[in-house]
Amino acid sequence: MKRSHIIWISSVFTLLLLVLFSVVTFNIELKDLIRGKSTQTLSDLPPEFDRLGEIWNLLQQEHVDRDTINADVLSEGAVRGLLQALDDPYASYLNAEQFQMESADYQGFFEGIGAQVTMRDGQLMIIAPMPGSPAEKSGIKPGDQIMAINGKSTENITLLEAVSTIRGKKGTNVDLLILHVNATESLKITVTRGVIPLASLNITMSTGGIGHLQIFSFGDKTNEELHEALETFRSAQGRGLILDLRNNPGGMLHSVVDIASNFLDKGLVLYEIDGQGNRKDWEVKNPVSPVDMPMVVLVNEFSASASEVLTGALMDHKRAKVLGVTTFGKGSVNTLRQLSDGSGLYFTVGRWYTPLGTMIEGEGVTPDILVEIPAGSMVDVQLQKGIEILESVIMQVK
Repeated sequence: MKRSHIIWISSVFTLLLLVLFSVVTFNIELKDLIRGKSTQTLSDLPPEFDRLGEIWNLLQQEHVDRDTINADVLSEGAVRGLLQALDDPYASYLNAEQFQMESADYQGFFEGIGAQVTMRDGQLMIIAPMPGSPAEKSGIKPGDQIMAINGKSTENITLLEAVSTIRGKKGTNVDLLILHVNATESLKITVTRGVIPLASLNITMSTGGIGHLQIFSFGDKTNEELHEALETFRSAQGRGLILDLRNNPGGMLHSVVDIASNFLDKGLVLYEIDGQGNRKDWEVKNPVSPVDMPMVVLVNEFSASASEVLTGALMDHKRAKVLGVTTFGKGSVNTLRQLSDGSGLYFTVGRWYTPLGTMIEGEGVTPDILVEIPAGSMVDVQLQKGIEILESVIMQVK
């Protein structure tokens, strides 16, 4: 069985609204994919499922429109009802065409609107638009609720269904009915899909040797980009680093372990508990010389999945002070399994924990220092406070 670990988003699916849906946190991570066909047969089902056969027989024999009953439509409806009753916000059914699209190879770029979405309390919600993406340029913001897609309500829609509908080819449009945070009325936003670049971080240096490192997502090239950013930091004689994970929806698990290994010299980055109670540890990869400059980490309510893993690791190892507000709370391991007819099932198989045992899913990571940005504020008080704390730490190290 092939298994690839991804964190996003996520992750919170952790899901980019893209044509090529993989890395897969939409890139979706944390998103974990496990592909393989189910071998369960009808004879293995518990007796409670006998009623489904009884219902089918009654409808086939006595329903007024029995001659036009479509078995495919009813069976798909039964599957969707079963998953809804499961109370797993990530559980989704994909028909054969959708499954093939979600299984497509990752090719280094995406076409779509460039936003990451998740389900929260049954409502489709934007975690964050990607910097410079069509979604961001159209006015879509973190926390926005998507009330309808192309005029169709998102009520009872699954996450994968939503992503499949929103993504599309460059140059085509999608109409989204958006409810902004604290707004009372929705508005229609038309987004023209485009090619989404996957640059995952940016660093700027300020006076006093303070580096502001923003990580937007965790992908295959993020560790390589980080090494280049750290070289920029050293060349500028950097003295302290602000690691900004705000609005970061996640990414690939191996990527966040690589990133954490640049700042930690040993120990756990995270561990996973699956449905059978089995534990898997993810250890620091022992870099030659981990970066040891003073650090402050910034997070907010849209820091999700892989960004929560990194925050929890740095926090539990006391490597950095964490400032902001409690993170999103996306720390589940999800799997995509193919069924015998080519369709597929996406559901949760495990959960992530920080090194000291904090469960991320549904809880999030609470920072050391709580700092909120007042509504309507034009000043980034979190960044200001982070720089203030970092300068104090740098003075103590002297």
